[in-house]
Amino acid sequence: MYDKLAGLALHIDAWDLETRERETSSGFTRTTTVVSLRGGGYVGRGEDVIYETDPHDRFVEHGGDLPLDGSYTFNEFSEHIGATDLFFRGEPESAIFRNYRRWAIESAALDLALKQAETTLAARLERQYDPVRFVVSTRLAEPPTGERVTSWLDRDPTLEFKLDPTGDWTTELVERLTATDAVRILDLKGQYEGTDVDQAADPALYELILEAFPDAIVEDPEITDETRPLFASAKGRVSWDYPIRGVETVEALPWEPEWLNIKPSRFGSVESLLATIEYCEERDITLYGGGQFELDVGRQHLHALASLFYPASPNDVAPRGYNDPEPESALPASPLSPPAAPRGLGW
Repeated sequence: MYDKLAGLALHIDAWDLETRERETSSGFTRTTTVVSLRGGGYVGRGEDVIYETDPHDRFVEHGGDLPLDGSYTFNEFSEHIGATDLFFRGEPESAIFRNYRRWAIESAALDLALKQAETTLAARLERQYDPVRFVVSTRLAEPPTGERVTSWLDRDPTLEFKLDPTGDWTTELVERLTATDAVRILDLKGQYEGTDVDQAADPALYELILEAFPDAIVEDPEITDETRPLFASAKGRVSWDYPIRGVETVEALPWEPEWLNIKPSRFGSVESLLATIEYCEERDITLYGGGQFELDVGRQHLHALASLFYPASPNDVAPRGYNDPEPESALPASPLSPPAAPRGLGW
């Protein structure tokens, strides 16, 4: 698929960077940076989803000095960006931040190149945009009661959910959640070592979840000598998210997966993302999309990619309003309909 994009002509005259900031339902303030590349009367946009504020401030302060302008093929620009220090001779707090920033610029460049060619990603890849099924990812209250799920279902009984189980989950809570028959993904956060959301392996919790939700996808368990036996007969339900950054990371998993969560920003380059999707399609690995609390165009890009590659999966790409602390009364329902006149990488 990448070969169908690599030769796209791209011309950049100028660019600008603008931060976005918003409170979230998960209790933190989200900051992102929108990258806008301009050329030939068109604008291509991408979004940097780094989870720290200081790197965004430095990006806006120094980003005007990046060597972006000029004429390229899309592949030439990708190689150029891959060889450019996007952190201005400083080391990011986490290595994955380099991928996040590269994706922001590459996705903006792809958006611009497609618009300059007056085409769309779907047309270029000879695919079609299909309606996108999504789930709502939400954290439960502390202590967890399940009221947040039932409150959402009171608003829209068709909603489905991705939840993050913790050691505070009780049998009573699990029974309340299973009664809704709306939980599709359970994220154990066992692969986020060294981050704020990391959860150590908890065999008792894993066993409770596996038994209570026999049809749910179980994401990112930590595989240890104690937990591995629990998954002996449940490998087909296990999905991976945090480790997935390219084909080599899929091949390094404890076993060949049947499910994967695809977060495009983790891949850094368009080439790596598309190569991984092709790898999975060839092996019948089912994909679903994941989000990073995008505040702007990044969310639209997730919808476009899900629409092309995994529209019927339980995609964790609910529209931005679902992440607001006080969501609006009227929000889009699942599935999301494709736009009547898509442009570039937008959706």
